[in-house]
Amino acid sequence: MLFSSTIFLFTFLPLTLAGYYLLGKRYRNVFLLIMSLGFYAWGEPRFVLVMLGSIALNYLAALVIDKVRKVAKPVLILAIAVNVGLLYVYKYLGFTSRVVALFGITFTDPGFVLPIGISFFTFQAMSYVIDVYRKPGSAQVKPHNVALYIALFPQLVAGPIVRYGSIAEQLEHRTYSAALFAEGVRRFIVGFAKKVILANNLSLIADAAFNMPDASRGVAYAWLGVLAYALQLLFDFCGYSDMAIGLGKMFGFEFEENFNYPYMAKSVSEFWHRWHISLGQWFRDYIYFPLGGSRVKKPRLVFNLFVVWFLTGFWHGANYNFIVWGLLYFVFVTFEKLAGIPKRLKSPIGRGFYRIIALLVIIGGRVLFRATSGSAALGYSLSMVGLTGNADNAMTLFVTFREHWFFLAAALVCTTPALKILGEKLAVRFSRAYPVARHVCYFAVFLWAISYIVMGAHNPFIYFNF
Repeated sequence: MLFSSTIFLFTFLPLTLAGYYLLGKRYRNVFLLIMSLGFYAWGEPRFVLVMLGSIALNYLAALVIDKVRKVAKPVLILAIAVNVGLLYVYKYLGFTSRVVALFGITFTDPGFVLPIGISFFTFQAMSYVIDVYRKPGSAQVKPHNVALYIALFPQLVAGPIVRYGSIAEQLEHRTYSAALFAEGVRRFIVGFAKKVILANNLSLIADAAFNMPDASRGVAYAWLGVLAYALQLLFDFCGYSDMAIGLGKMFGFEFEENFNYPYMAKSVSEFWHRWHISLGQWFRDYIYFPLGGSRVKKPRLVFNLFVVWFLTGFWHGANYNFIVWGLLYFVFVTFEKLAGIPKRLKSPIGRGFYRIIALLVIIGGRVLFRATSGSAALGYSLSMVGLTGNADNAMTLFVTFREHWFFLAAALVCTTPALKILGEKLAVRFSRAYPVARHVCYFAVFLWAISYIVMGAHNPFIYFNF
């Protein structure tokens, strides 16, 4: 069930909110858990058992770790192994069969269907048992609260990856207010608009460019296509995170931010401090720091970064493209750390030039994300520099701009804090009229986005694949 679907907007969400607030506080967590499991079961009923098994395993493991410290470490290792094994079987077993076949080893690919959101809820489950191990006395004794933490529907299928420590207190005690609920509604509308108005329309440009034969795709059109995809990916995922954070507020939860204008980054490393923040922090705290982080000798630092970025790429998908994409970031992040870039660049021209290079790397790397195979990624990349004998298709470029210029322009503006700054200035300048005008604008944008959904417009969601 997509947040941007009529069944969610007009049936599931109203019923869930009504039931939640009509019930007393004592029963709200149980009700929200039931609705969250129903939300997940809507698309894939059989995989609810997989999730419930994960919940039971991690609940029991955390209790044992917390109460019997003598066996805490082996139980932790066992829990992590089972969690990783679950993710491996569903997500990577088929890929493994193809890799080992290259060495003459064959086994039957079971062809498991990937459960939606398994990468997200497995990481949350592992963070729970690891945090309990690190902080004795923190295990949750109520099984339905652990289940709610892992299965809470706003962040279940696409994050943000919520850490148990940031939500433990909220599972028992949450603050409810009309102001927080209204803030949640506004945040949901912003994310809904990013997803439906921007990402969905940008996907039309990206799909047309990537589906075009390499020889027919002009250089400018190739760059336009990958730019559209880079923007689509941002507003698809950022919009979903905004909707998740907004929904959390409606139910009294405060989730941490997951995006912070990533395309405003001055370096590749900074980009990853702004993009999918919860994933970057997860790898930092549970992989990078335990390996020694940056406080090691250079060879060890390079190894630590390699492990993190290989796993980051592999987390996104069982595909060579994602591995290469992760290693691309490994190369540039390692270069920046060892060379002290961009801090060592003193002149504004030098910093500006490197910022352009970083942005080209980030946007160009999206080809690996979008292409269906390594050969497709290579062909598209070559067309971006005119090495596929590609003809100049000025008319196609002109028609695309004419039909989609507004969405491209709006998307580029929204990659910056310009609208936020403008809103703050207007709020000060027109303190009385601004609140009313703001609510009118939110309502108008919501109706605009709804019109696309009602008319059955193109409505993909990229991160369901992960």
